[in-house]
Amino acid sequence: MTLPTQALVQDTTQTQWRKLIDKGSRLLSITLTTDQLELLVSYVEQLVKWNKAYNLTAIRDPLQMIKLHVFDSLAIVESLSRLNGRRIIDVGTGAGLPGMVLAIIWPHKSIHLLDTNGKKTRFLTHFKYLHQLNNVEIINQRCENYVPDVSYNIVLSRAFSSITDMLTGCHQLVCDDGVFVAMKGTYPQQELDAMPKIYRLINCDALQVPGVNAQRHLLTIKKRLA
Repeated sequence: MTLPTQALVQDTTQTQWRKLIDKGSRLLSITLTTDQLELLVSYVEQLVKWNKAYNLTAIRDPLQMIKLHVFDSLAIVESLSRLNGRRIIDVGTGAGLPGMVLAIIWPHKSIHLLDTNGKKTRFLTHFKYLHQLNNVEIINQRCENYVPDVSYNIVLSRAFSSITDMLTGCHQLVCDDGVFVAMKGTYPQQELDAMPKIYRLINCDALQVPGVNAQRHLLTIKKRLA
């Protein structure tokens, strides 16, 4: 029996995505299980589908989504692994970047995704229930108004306009020995100079993202001991 043309195109497209994600993850020293690879392919598929109606990201090309969104998120896995945080919140997660990607990689960790945009949190809720990702919680709220019952080991963001905004808006989210982790492009010296003096930079990793010719830095910040 001959498959319909649309089904053949879809299968070919997803095979291309699958190969690219597998190759990129290996370049980042990440070995994906078959289930994780399929979840990431499904994430791209759903993001492309929802993006047509809800404008979740300005990037339209699925291959560019994989490089600029999925690989960008996977690139921080090694650095975050060294922190051993079991409760992570991704603040201003948007379409789930990097939080949803991390939840797929770390099913044993509790990953919370916070954003004020209802369309984006509806997409995340859809994807969570589509694949029964029980380690994910979606929060549609402003960060400064959200007070969790249990604080987080890692407060992570890819989207904050400045480090100071992140620290002041999310100070109530982090536990006493927890850290803030900021994903940045070029090294943000001016932002670091302007951040409140009660915080200090404890680590900065320069990252290489497969297929992306741009600077990436991951900064880890902690409150100074009294």
